Amino acid sequence: MSQQTLGFGIIGVGMIADFHAQAIAHATGGRLIGVATRNADNARAFAQKHHLALATTSIDELVARSDIHVVCITTPSGAHLEPALAAVRAGKHLVVEKPIEITTERADELLRAADAAGVKISPIFQARFGEGARTIKAAVAAGRFGRMINASAYVKWHRSLQYYTGWKGSLKLDGGGAVINQGIHAIDLLQWFAGMPSEVFCWKTRRVYEHIEAEDTATAVLRFPDGALGTIEATTAAWPGWARRIELCGEKGSALLDGDHIVKWEFRDALPGDDAIRAARDNAALGSGASEPGAISFEGHRRQIQDLIDAVRDNRPVAIDGHEARKAVALIRGLYASAESGAPVKL
Repeated sequence: MSQQTLGFGIIGVGMIADFHAQAIAHATGGRLIGVATRNADNARAFAQKHHLALATTSIDELVARSDIHVVCITTPSGAHLEPALAAVRAGKHLVVEKPIEITTERADELLRAADAAGVKISPIFQARFGEGARTIKAAVAAGRFGRMINASAYVKWHRSLQYYTGWKGSLKLDGGGAVINQGIHAIDLLQWFAGMPSEVFCWKTRRVYEHIEAEDTATAVLRFPDGALGTIEATTAAWPGWARRIELCGEKGSALLDGDHIVKWEFRDALPGDDAIRAARDNAALGSGASEPGAISFEGHRRQIQDLIDAVRDNRPVAIDGHEARKAVALIRGLYASAESGAPVKL
């Protein structure tokens, strides 16, 4: 595509839609044109807030517009597939909030349709665009850790009682609880760094929010194909809530990522840039959301949406595609299957 401005539409006006709108407004080469949602009053309010040309309750009307090239799917997690398919049929590229869908079967249906239509999917995993995360990924790729010994992720967050209303914590639309909604970014980072586990065992429970269908707390142990071990812990019931933490421990070095801030960076063979990495502070750019879901920056979304705009213009793949997003869903479904069966699950 030429260097023309890409028009965006948004489907769904929950809290995260505002982050998409702000990210598009601050990206270079994108313009938000319209919004579609079931409630006409909500559509008009969102359009007025963001100065949009179109506010509609019709997904078909939004995706039919020739000046909209990309559609952001910000509906509840278990309702991503249907509006996304409507956009794909209209030839639109997609930005899809995490998780791409709540089961691998629904994710696969979307991926098949997008691949057949030749449209791009950019699934929101903005944590991968943090400087800390990218620094660790580069070190893994360079072999600085040597053989991985232990790779673990910890998401000990707090959500209020009021948070769990509507679709949150439901199996049909949230797909689960603390693991698939809050833990998914850490899980995605963990498998991006260390690869997919080959076997998992998980427990899950409701420690505080007993009125929801899904878990508010889960713990899992992991075995990786090369023999490394790991742990995943996720909760929304811990006061006051700490930043997401990833720990990678290898035979030649170890690192600890707190939010997007590298707080431990120790390697047997030091390199000239190590002191600068330890001194870096990019955590504030993305925000945490550990205690309040709205306490994040739109900067991570902006970086990912900018990548999509550039990928469409340059006719190149996006940094994170839909098939990458499927991995986190597959791992999470494995964790849930283990917790339900009380037995290890091979992936």
